[in-house]
Amino acid sequence: MPVAFDIEILRRSEMFSGLAPEALEAVVAAGLVRRLSAGTRVFAQGDPGVSGHSLLEGRVKIVQTRADGGQSVLRFIGPGEMYGTVAALMNQAFPADAVAVIDSVEIWWTIPALRQLIRQHPEIGLRSTAAAGARLMDLQSRMGELTGERVEQRIARTLLRLMEKAGRPTSAGIEIDFPITRQDLAEMAGSTLHTVSRTLAALDQRGVTGSARRRIVVRDPRALTQLAENGVG
Repeated sequence: MPVAFDIEILRRSEMFSGLAPEALEAVVAAGLVRRLSAGTRVFAQGDPGVSGHSLLEGRVKIVQTRADGGQSVLRFIGPGEMYGTVAALMNQAFPADAVAVIDSVEIWWTIPALRQLIRQHPEIGLRSTAAAGARLMDLQSRMGELTGERVEQRIARTLLRLMEKAGRPTSAGIEIDFPITRQDLAEMAGSTLHTVSRTLAALDQRGVTGSARRRIVVRDPRALTQLAENGVG
């Protein structure tokens, strides 16, 4: 059975924003839409890059396994974002796992189909390159934070990024709208589970955040921003 989705998500997405209606129809016709149950691994680190992906609903986590066996959460993908596409277009293996965090819907293309779309609509290639560049700049910024900031600042900055990306206003504050574990947060901030747990407990006590099992609410964004920028909140 075909999976229904809102085509406006693609119209506003990284790769396809601004495309004419007939071009967007060609994009959809060339791809395959599928549901992803929570926990589904879309692709695995080291697998040949043979497909490009864009999320339509839900959240996908990008996780990289290091040489020492440890893992790093690189980012969370939201609706309208691409993943795996650049590596595949470069004939490279996927550099990380992609795992659905909650029940999700994606559209994906074979690389021949995606290349044909780019030949027909060169703006798709330009936008995918720009999106990849933006992620590289974000990664460089995060690397600088790892060497130049205190761990509490890095945790606060990671929470702010998540809030800006996936914040949902509620009566309690701005809730990160998908389940996130303290281990996920530790891997994103370059910290440890113990330090993240201790820092969140302190922030909860001061009313800056409210955290429960796999849920985080930012109650005082201003104080969290001060902590991220100055080391005090």
